[in-house]
Amino acid sequence: MVNTLLEALRDALLWFRPGLGIRKWFLYVIAGVTFLGLGIAVLLIDAYRTTTDNPLVLTALGYLSLRFLPRALRAVIFGGLGIGLLVYGIVRLNRSLLAPFLRPGSKVVDQIRDFRKRERGPRIVAIGGGHGLSTLLRGLKLYTSNLTAVVTVADDGGSSGRLRESFGILPPGDIRNCLAALSNDEDLLTQLFQYRFSGSPDLDGHSFGNLFITALADLTGSFESAVAESGRVLSINGRVLPSTLHNVKLVASMQLPYSHNEIRVEGESKIPKSAGRVHRVWLEPDNAPAFPPVLKELLTAELIIIGPGSLYTSLLPNLLVQDLLSAIRASRATKIYVSNIATQRGETDFFSSYDHVLALEEHVGGDLFDIILCNNNYSGDVGPSSQWVIADEKIKQDERTRLVDLVDEGHPWRHDSAKLAKEVIQIYSEQISA
Repeated sequence: MVNTLLEALRDALLWFRPGLGIRKWFLYVIAGVTFLGLGIAVLLIDAYRTTTDNPLVLTALGYLSLRFLPRALRAVIFGGLGIGLLVYGIVRLNRSLLAPFLRPGSKVVDQIRDFRKRERGPRIVAIGGGHGLSTLLRGLKLYTSNLTAVVTVADDGGSSGRLRESFGILPPGDIRNCLAALSNDEDLLTQLFQYRFSGSPDLDGHSFGNLFITALADLTGSFESAVAESGRVLSINGRVLPSTLHNVKLVASMQLPYSHNEIRVEGESKIPKSAGRVHRVWLEPDNAPAFPPVLKELLTAELIIIGPGSLYTSLLPNLLVQDLLSAIRASRATKIYVSNIATQRGETDFFSSYDHVLALEEHVGGDLFDIILCNNNYSGDVGPSSQWVIADEKIKQDERTRLVDLVDEGHPWRHDSAKLAKEVIQIYSEQISA
């Protein structure tokens, strides 16, 4: 019994920890109850004083008010009883109101604490596309809700490409992956959003999320509104924004093997499949303006993270939007480049970390990054068609380089979302304490 009471008292005291935003409102409730109690007390005192002709009533009121006890003790008893009932009532009321939104096995106070902590988290903009960006977002959403993902719209392959061609909308595939990664509940609803149809000639290869975003774009009248509404459906922890609303195409100039000749390859999906080495990529049209909310987020960010992701087909299509690149340079945020774990066939074969950075700077100019984050754990098998992206001597000599273990032990060719997010937050902590 004593242990139960102590546990209940401890749970009650958790509500008054700093950062929950509870104490101020609790004081308002206490003040209101106090004034209400004073009003009732005035009425009782008046009844006690005016009902002097009935000894039974006087006796009853005396016992109810505990007049046989010292006044100080009575104040403690009534005050303690009132506070206890008040706290119990508020806790139970909160549980009843929030029950539909609670995760199984979690406490209301813990979820409120986590929510407030994320609410005060750093303002982060992550730029990229594909599975690399989703991995980063999945880890960062545990630290902050001030999180914006900026996604390329140059994808023209698979389900996204077919929808882009058929309906004239921007490709939803990478945006869908980011929405799923930022969802607060990556269970059934997110699985449904990522579900891919098979068997039907018309639906084969399409994901439910892509079709959902396409339908919403038709209903709302705009692609950006469809993305925002999809985020509300998935209850995402952050925002997902396209880098531009213009229908851009990624074009590459590729050097043929054993030759100085170059060929032009149009389309993000065709570049890794073409023979030769990527020499240069660009967007057509090359003057597509950035999506204005993206510029606002970049200029107010505390951290801007570029990568991980496919060098030529995920990262550069964002950075080649000139307004976006200018906003990155103008921003006072700390700019971090996250180097890939493994090379990508047909795109970055045999590239080191230095080669990745060099290719980026050849396209967008130097001195863009404040920190270059590289993996230094090369244990495991990255598969027959990839190699480790090694942090070579050239990158180690760069004072911006930071080496750390970022490998997902179960899938060595990928970043571990928890390791990567922890390192990013560590960088942020060091920056604000410097």
